[in-house]
Amino acid sequence: MFVVGIIPARYKSTRFPGKPLAEISGKTMIQRVYEQAKKCSLLSKIIVATDDKEIFEHVITFGGKAVMTKESHASGTERCNEVAKKKYPSADIIINIQGDQPYIDPDQISTLIKLFNNTEVSIGTLAKKIDTIEDMQNPNCVKVIFDAQNRAVNFCRKVKNPKEGESYYKHIGIYGYKIKTLTEICNLEKSKNEIKEQLEQLRWIDNNYTINVGITTIDSVSVDTLEDILNIRSNLR
Repeated sequence: MFVVGIIPARYKSTRFPGKPLAEISGKTMIQRVYEQAKKCSLLSKIIVATDDKEIFEHVITFGGKAVMTKESHASGTERCNEVAKKKYPSADIIINIQGDQPYIDPDQISTLIKLFNNTEVSIGTLAKKIDTIEDMQNPNCVKVIFDAQNRAVNFCRKVKNPKEGESYYKHIGIYGYKIKTLTEICNLEKSKNEIKEQLEQLRWIDNNYTINVGITTIDSVSVDTLEDILNIRSNLR
């Protein structure tokens, strides 16, 4: 399979402008994401998709590959689709690697890619069993509900009436798509469930796309605010 890892990196984040260029122990966040992705041997190509000249030039300075994209994209998925159509129209699989996970484990990327060994898989993502009450109660920790065949049936920020003794899973925000499917889902209108939960993957489920879920034991640390960066720096010290 020809698999392209695309890292969307937007400068004008609402909660944390300039987030991809934030420094963590001598390297920017986008550099750390890129270097972690490079450790995944199943990726054929890796490229940063950005709407900002400063991010573009920075990626080039550390030896990475980058491409400029439109500012108008509403999501990283749309940004990935632009790059896929422009640069890699013959790719088999596109992996959307979140630009705000500086310590993403390359094994997580491999787990996701291996889902596509099943030719019926068109969209894939990852989940990890929730171990703490804090994660269960945290609305920023998105939960994924899936069936016995590991096909997602719902994503939510809060589980209503959780059952004692039942396992629940945290959604790990990395996606894989067949390139044809990626284009199709980017042409869909927002659904009511997506608008309610602010989760774009609900649009795909609402339009009868199957999202296959790979299980990982590895957690991921996402950076949404400046406070998150400060916490990471503190933990590293």
